[in-house]
Amino acid sequence: MDFTSLTRKAGYRFGNPDLLRQALTHRSYGASHNERLEFLGDSVLNCVIALELFNRFAHIPEGELSRLRANLVNQHSLCEIAQQADLGACLLLGEGEMRSGGAQRPSILADALEALIGAAFIDGGFDAARQLVLRLFGSAIAAVDPREPGKDAKTLLQELLQARRIALPQYAVVSTAGDAHEQTFRVACSIPELSIRTQGEGSSRRSAEQVAARRAYDLCSAT
Repeated sequence: MDFTSLTRKAGYRFGNPDLLRQALTHRSYGASHNERLEFLGDSVLNCVIALELFNRFAHIPEGELSRLRANLVNQHSLCEIAQQADLGACLLLGEGEMRSGGAQRPSILADALEALIGAAFIDGGFDAARQLVLRLFGSAIAAVDPREPGKDAKTLLQELLQARRIALPQYAVVSTAGDAHEQTFRVACSIPELSIRTQGEGSSRRSAEQVAARRAYDLCSAT
């Protein structure tokens, strides 16, 4: 598989291409998969984002910094960034996972992105991983506004509908997939009065609801 497009978007060329391949290998594909790299990349990503926020917002207390970091480092945001980099097209998946849409599954995309960061850390050190993170997350970091309330998508959607005197949204599980230890939930969010119905995926029902709620909120805000 050709990873040229991904490495160009990530802005980093691996000295050891085997590390890149491992970062993009799901456990369904083979024994040399990306879970250990994901573990490492998660820590590196949190460190880089924390350092960037610490330097950018010198007068913000620890609690607020933690909230801003959580808004940047979560499955939904990682999935969006992975999709922007077209990471799904580079994933190495087993046949069953491929047929079930694993290349677009939020949990798999988020994990692979963290594994990519972990692989860059091993390949080129902290500075290389930091530059990769800043390139991929640059727009999201630049958009951070500490003045915005730290409310989750479901809360924002509920408040918006209440302000318009519209009935609260209805959430329902559409489907579940995967093994018991690695399930993916698809949840629908419905607002009949506005003829809005969105769906979201996540590794838990709660996270899937948040994704669906965010999409519904964006639609409601545009009307």
